[in-house]
Amino acid sequence: MEFRPCIDIHNGKVKQIIGGSLKDQGDRAVENFVSEQDGAFFAELYRKYGLKGGHIILLNPADSPWYEATKAQAMKALAAYPGGMQAGGGIHAENAAEFLDAGASHVIVTSYVFRDGAIYYENLEKLQKEAGKEHLVLDLSCRKRGEDYYIVTDRWQKFTAEKLSESLLEQLSGYADEFLIHAVDVEGKAQGIETELAKMLGGWGKIPITYAGGVGSFSDLEQLKVLGQNRLNVTIGSALDLFGGGMAFEEVLKFCSKEEH
Repeated sequence: MEFRPCIDIHNGKVKQIIGGSLKDQGDRAVENFVSEQDGAFFAELYRKYGLKGGHIILLNPADSPWYEATKAQAMKALAAYPGGMQAGGGIHAENAAEFLDAGASHVIVTSYVFRDGAIYYENLEKLQKEAGKEHLVLDLSCRKRGEDYYIVTDRWQKFTAEKLSESLLEQLSGYADEFLIHAVDVEGKAQGIETELAKMLGGWGKIPITYAGGVGSFSDLEQLKVLGQNRLNVTIGSALDLFGGGMAFEEVLKFCSKEEH
């Protein structure tokens, strides 16, 4: 299990929010933590520790009055750690190259590929051609509806008709280098992981998958490692001491780097 760091940017600030609270209208979200440091500070920290594959997420839509400030923060972070982090949030075939040229190792995409509730393969193929499969991460963040998990788009606000399953992972793995999956219902709450989701993802585990959502303690981390069969990478946001939480950054790194506990 690798630790994958994050830099979430909303309204021009590095923040930790409760994922399900994000609203485009008025650029609102329930905030757990707002950093006084900028994106470059965190990117430099992650570079110092040699952490790769983390993600920078722009949480404002392109038509938001805050988008340019948020994008500027993302660009600072990419410049501080070229080749070390992935960038997502409003990525499409026309702007993917801009983020890759700015230093992103990969671009992360959801809404451009999942349109009108379904997979839009024409866009997926266009993006793969533009960025290259080796630079593409598909964000399959999901929420539970009934007994199943469904992919959500538009900063986790809209349900698609696509159920997250091993067959869907198999189908989409031919287009991407990695998957990023936020368990949105528990995102930012630090009150436990989505166990069924972790088990399903770990049971498949054919390409790198980063799980995010609900980790609030080392016992949660242990549970994720066991259920995910040590195949899942992990992001921790609000629970990390860097973002005002109780889990010590360096202790998390040690935990994730150990093979057995």
